[in-house]
Amino acid sequence: MYFLTHNPQKHIPWNKGKLVGQKPPLKLKEIWAIRIRLGLSNRIRDLALFNLAIDSKLRSCDLVKLRVRDIAHGSTIAKRAMVMQQKTHQTVQFEITEQTRDAVSNWIAHAKLASNDYLFKSRFRASPHISTRQYARIVESWVSEIGLDPAEYGTHSLRRTKPCLIYRRTKNLRAVQLLLGHTKLESTVRYLGIEVDDALEMAEQTEV
Repeated sequence: MYFLTHNPQKHIPWNKGKLVGQKPPLKLKEIWAIRIRLGLSNRIRDLALFNLAIDSKLRSCDLVKLRVRDIAHGSTIAKRAMVMQQKTHQTVQFEITEQTRDAVSNWIAHAKLASNDYLFKSRFRASPHISTRQYARIVESWVSEIGLDPAEYGTHSLRRTKPCLIYRRTKNLRAVQLLLGHTKLESTVRYLGIEVDDALEMAEQTEV
């Protein structure tokens, strides 16, 4: 004889009621809309976090664990940085643009961070840095403020943004593969969704 038991702590899937699938990257005008809003409201930390997320193309698990020493030499923000990815254990290199260097430098000075400190500390004692969940909520607030649907965009939108912009400008898949730290070119193709995008672009340029 079998008895059905009720488990009051039944696990609820994280994606219940949410849209799943590949998150779209931000467009150039959306990047600047967020930057301008963060700058005008003097959100120093958020501007540094946003700019660094775009430049680094890091997954959220790697971004939140960045320390000052990972991107700075003394008081100078490096033009390039190298990070070991948690998921793949592959090293990835990225450029830090001037506006990002300025934003991060302002944040480090404002927060009085030391070389060994996490760049984005948590306000909670249980965690030394912001969690990926906290970061996701921050991203949701950014996209909501400029009128985008937070259900459609997420932290991966920021990771995809610069690679997609670079590919559209150069069509250089190999370069994007290196920037993302992918071991297989096929992974980059799927990641960018370029087969569909290129087909649509060609269709739009073809008159019938």
